[in-house]
Amino acid sequence: MESNLEKVLNPNRSLCGQLYKYTNVVKGWQYRWFTVDAQAGTLSYYLCDTTNQSEDTNPHSVGTAPTPKNQTPRGQVHLACAVVCPSVEDSRTFTISCASGDTLKLRASDARARQEWIDGLRAITESHTLAIANDSLPAREHLAASDAMGAARQQLQATELCNATLARTIEAVAPPLSHTDPDLLMLKALSAANTQCLIQCLNLLQRYSEIQADTRSEVAF
Repeated sequence: MESNLEKVLNPNRSLCGQLYKYTNVVKGWQYRWFTVDAQAGTLSYYLCDTTNQSEDTNPHSVGTAPTPKNQTPRGQVHLACAVVCPSVEDSRTFTISCASGDTLKLRASDARARQEWIDGLRAITESHTLAIANDSLPAREHLAASDAMGAARQQLQATELCNATLARTIEAVAPPLSHTDPDLLMLKALSAANTQCLIQCLNLLQRYSEIQADTRSEVAF
Protein backbone atom coordinates (compact mmCIF):
# COMPACT_ATOMS: atom_id res chain seq x y z
CA MET A 1 0.00 0.00 0.00
CA GLU A 2 1.31 3.42 -0.95
CA SER A 3 2.46 5.47 2.05
CA ASN A 4 1.50 9.11 2.65
CA LEU A 5 5.03 10.22 1.79
CA GLU A 6 5.06 8.19 -1.45
CA LYS A 7 1.79 9.87 -2.44
CA VAL A 8 3.29 13.28 -1.78
CA LEU A 9 6.47 12.50 -3.72
CA ASN A 10 4.46 11.08 -6.64
CA PRO A 11 5.26 13.39 -9.59
CA ASN A 12 1.72 12.90 -10.92
CA ARG A 13 0.14 14.26 -7.76
CA SER A 14 1.09 17.53 -6.07
CA LEU A 15 0.24 18.64 -2.57
CA CYS A 16 -1.18 22.04 -3.44
CA GLY A 17 -4.44 23.92 -3.52
CA GLN A 18 -6.47 26.78 -2.08
CA LEU A 19 -6.94 27.11 1.65
CA TYR A 20 -8.33 29.78 3.92
CA LYS A 21 -5.55 31.36 6.01
CA TYR A 22 -6.35 33.24 9.17
CA THR A 23 -4.52 36.55 8.90
CA ASN A 24 -5.58 38.67 11.89
CA VAL A 25 -8.66 39.92 13.72
CA VAL A 26 -9.05 42.76 11.21
CA LYS A 27 -8.68 40.88 7.91
CA GLY A 28 -9.89 37.53 9.24
CA TRP A 29 -9.83 34.56 6.85
CA GLN A 30 -8.42 35.03 3.34
CA TYR A 31 -7.90 32.61 0.46
CA ARG A 32 -4.31 31.75 -0.39
CA TRP A 33 -2.78 29.25 -2.79
CA PHE A 34 -0.57 26.75 -0.94
CA THR A 35 2.08 24.48 -2.40
CA VAL A 36 4.50 22.05 -0.76
CA ASP A 37 8.06 21.26 -1.84
CA ALA A 38 8.43 17.74 -0.45
CA GLN A 39 12.16 17.57 -1.19
CA ALA A 40 12.97 20.90 0.48
CA GLY A 41 10.38 20.40 3.23
CA THR A 42 8.79 23.81 2.77
CA LEU A 43 5.20 25.08 2.59
CA SER A 44 4.71 28.26 0.54
CA TYR A 45 1.62 30.34 -0.05
CA TYR A 46 0.69 32.85 -2.73
CA LEU A 47 -2.05 35.28 -3.59
CA CYS A 48 -4.76 33.33 -5.41
CA ASP A 49 -4.92 33.77 -9.17
CA THR A 50 -7.71 31.84 -10.88
CA THR A 51 -7.42 33.53 -14.27
CA ASN A 52 -5.58 30.57 -15.84
CA GLN A 53 -7.72 27.80 -14.35
CA SER A 54 -9.94 25.75 -16.63
CA GLU A 55 -13.65 25.46 -15.95
CA ASP A 56 -13.39 21.83 -14.82
CA THR A 57 -10.64 22.59 -12.30
CA ASN A 58 -11.61 22.63 -8.65
CA PRO A 59 -9.08 24.89 -6.88
CA HIS A 60 -10.30 23.76 -3.48
CA SER A 61 -9.24 20.15 -4.04
CA VAL A 62 -5.74 18.98 -3.17
CA GLY A 63 -3.33 18.79 -6.09
CA THR A 64 -5.78 19.67 -8.86
CA ALA A 65 -4.20 22.80 -10.35
CA PRO A 66 -0.71 24.11 -11.15
CA THR A 67 1.35 26.30 -8.87
CA PRO A 68 1.21 30.02 -9.75
CA LYS A 69 3.99 30.83 -12.21
CA ASN A 70 6.41 33.75 -11.85
CA GLN A 71 5.00 34.69 -8.47
CA THR A 72 6.98 35.38 -5.33
CA PRO A 73 5.54 33.55 -2.31
CA ARG A 74 3.74 35.74 0.19
CA GLY A 75 5.22 33.51 2.86
CA GLN A 76 7.09 30.27 3.40
CA VAL A 77 7.65 28.00 6.41
CA HIS A 78 9.84 24.97 7.00
CA LEU A 79 8.08 21.78 8.00
CA ALA A 80 10.96 20.03 9.77
CA CYS A 81 10.03 19.55 13.45
CA ALA A 82 6.63 21.18 12.85
CA VAL A 83 3.45 19.98 14.53
CA VAL A 84 0.34 19.59 12.36
CA CYS A 85 -2.91 19.31 14.32
CA PRO A 86 -6.62 19.27 13.41
CA SER A 87 -8.71 21.86 15.20
CA VAL A 88 -11.50 20.92 17.59
CA GLU A 89 -13.56 23.96 16.63
CA ASP A 90 -14.79 22.39 13.35
CA SER A 91 -14.03 19.65 10.81
CA ARG A 92 -12.15 21.86 8.33
CA THR A 93 -9.62 23.87 10.35
CA PHE A 94 -6.07 22.80 11.26
CA THR A 95 -2.87 24.43 12.50
CA ILE A 96 0.82 24.12 11.69
CA SER A 97 3.17 25.03 14.55
CA CYS A 98 6.69 25.42 13.15
CA ALA A 99 10.05 25.05 14.89
CA SER A 100 10.77 28.69 14.00
CA GLY A 101 7.87 29.77 16.21
CA ASP A 102 5.52 30.59 13.33
CA THR A 103 1.98 29.21 13.49
CA LEU A 104 -0.40 28.94 10.55
CA LYS A 105 -4.13 28.54 11.10
CA LEU A 106 -5.68 27.11 7.95
CA ARG A 107 -9.10 25.93 6.81
CA ALA A 108 -9.82 23.43 4.02
CA SER A 109 -12.99 23.17 1.93
CA ASP A 110 -14.24 20.09 3.79
CA ALA A 111 -13.21 17.37 6.25
CA ARG A 112 -11.79 15.09 3.55
CA ALA A 113 -9.57 17.81 2.11
CA ARG A 114 -8.36 18.68 5.61
CA GLN A 115 -7.36 15.07 6.23
CA GLU A 116 -5.47 14.92 2.93
CA TRP A 117 -3.52 18.03 3.85
CA ILE A 118 -2.79 16.78 7.36
CA ASP A 119 -1.63 13.35 6.16
CA GLY A 120 0.64 14.84 3.49
CA LEU A 121 2.11 17.54 5.73
CA ARG A 122 2.74 15.10 8.57
CA ALA A 123 4.53 12.68 6.23
CA ILE A 124 6.88 15.41 5.01
CA THR A 125 7.38 16.75 8.52
CA GLU A 126 8.32 13.30 9.81
CA SER A 127 10.72 12.71 6.92
CA HIS A 128 12.64 15.95 7.39
CA THR A 129 12.58 15.72 11.18
CA LEU A 130 14.21 12.26 10.98
CA ALA A 131 16.78 13.60 8.53
CA ILE A 132 17.72 16.36 10.96
CA ALA A 133 17.87 13.88 13.84
CA ASN A 134 20.52 11.93 11.91
CA ASP A 135 22.60 15.05 11.32
CA SER A 136 24.88 16.92 13.66
CA LEU A 137 23.22 20.32 13.25
CA PRO A 138 20.27 21.23 15.52
CA ALA A 139 16.91 21.82 13.85
CA ARG A 140 16.99 25.59 14.33
CA GLU A 141 20.43 25.81 12.70
CA HIS A 142 19.13 23.86 9.69
CA LEU A 143 16.21 26.26 9.42
CA ALA A 144 18.48 29.26 9.84
CA ALA A 145 20.72 28.01 7.03
CA SER A 146 17.73 27.49 4.76
CA ASP A 147 16.35 30.93 5.62
CA ALA A 148 19.75 32.48 4.87
CA MET A 149 19.79 30.79 1.46
CA GLY A 150 16.35 32.20 0.66
CA ALA A 151 17.34 35.67 1.84
CA ALA A 152 20.48 35.55 -0.33
CA ARG A 153 18.35 34.54 -3.33
CA GLN A 154 16.05 37.53 -2.76
CA GLN A 155 19.01 39.90 -2.45
CA LEU A 156 20.47 38.59 -5.70
CA GLN A 157 17.15 39.09 -7.46
CA ALA A 158 17.18 42.70 -6.28
CA THR A 159 20.80 43.01 -7.45
CA GLU A 160 19.84 41.74 -10.91
CA LEU A 161 17.16 44.43 -11.15
CA CYS A 162 19.65 47.12 -10.10
CA ASN A 163 22.16 45.81 -12.62
CA ALA A 164 19.55 46.00 -15.39
CA THR A 165 18.68 49.55 -14.35
CA LEU A 166 22.36 50.52 -14.43
CA ALA A 167 22.76 49.10 -17.94
CA ARG A 168 19.68 50.98 -19.22
CA THR A 169 20.89 54.20 -17.61
CA ILE A 170 24.31 53.93 -19.24
CA GLU A 171 22.76 53.21 -22.63
CA ALA A 172 20.53 56.29 -22.31
CA VAL A 173 23.16 58.80 -21.17
CA ALA A 174 23.06 62.19 -22.85
CA PRO A 175 25.95 64.39 -24.05
CA PRO A 176 28.55 65.29 -23.00
CA LEU A 177 28.65 61.66 -21.82
CA SER A 178 28.44 58.77 -24.25
CA HIS A 179 27.25 55.19 -23.78
CA THR A 180 30.45 54.11 -25.57
CA ASP A 181 32.67 55.79 -22.99
CA PRO A 182 35.32 53.20 -21.97
CA ASP A 183 34.81 53.80 -18.24
CA LEU A 184 31.05 53.37 -18.52
CA LEU A 185 31.44 50.23 -20.63
CA MET A 186 33.86 48.83 -18.05
CA LEU A 187 31.43 49.65 -15.24
CA LYS A 188 28.55 47.93 -17.05
CA ALA A 189 30.65 44.84 -17.85
CA LEU A 190 32.01 44.50 -14.31
CA SER A 191 28.56 44.91 -12.82
CA ALA A 192 27.09 42.19 -15.04
CA ALA A 193 30.05 39.84 -14.50
CA ASN A 194 30.00 40.21 -10.71
CA THR A 195 26.25 39.62 -10.59
CA GLN A 196 26.51 36.46 -12.70
CA CYS A 197 29.39 35.22 -10.58
CA LEU A 198 27.36 35.64 -7.40
CA ILE A 199 24.38 33.86 -8.96
CA GLN A 200 26.56 30.92 -10.00
CA CYS A 201 28.07 30.71 -6.52
CA LEU A 202 24.64 30.66 -4.91
CA ASN A 203 23.46 27.99 -7.35
CA LEU A 204 26.46 25.85 -6.40
CA LEU A 205 25.67 26.29 -2.72
CA GLN A 206 22.02 25.44 -3.35
CA ARG A 207 22.98 22.32 -5.27
CA TYR A 208 25.38 21.24 -2.53
CA SER A 209 22.63 21.79 0.06
CA GLU A 210 20.21 19.64 -1.99
CA ILE A 211 22.78 16.85 -2.30
CA GLN A 212 23.35 16.93 1.46
CA ALA A 213 19.59 16.85 2.07
CA ASP A 214 19.17 13.87 -0.28
CA THR A 215 21.96 12.05 1.55
CA ARG A 216 20.32 12.69 4.91
CA SER A 217 16.96 11.48 3.61
CA GLU A 218 18.48 8.24 2.35
CA VAL A 219 20.04 7.67 5.77
CA ALA A 220 16.73 8.43 7.49
CA PHE A 221 14.82 5.88 5.40
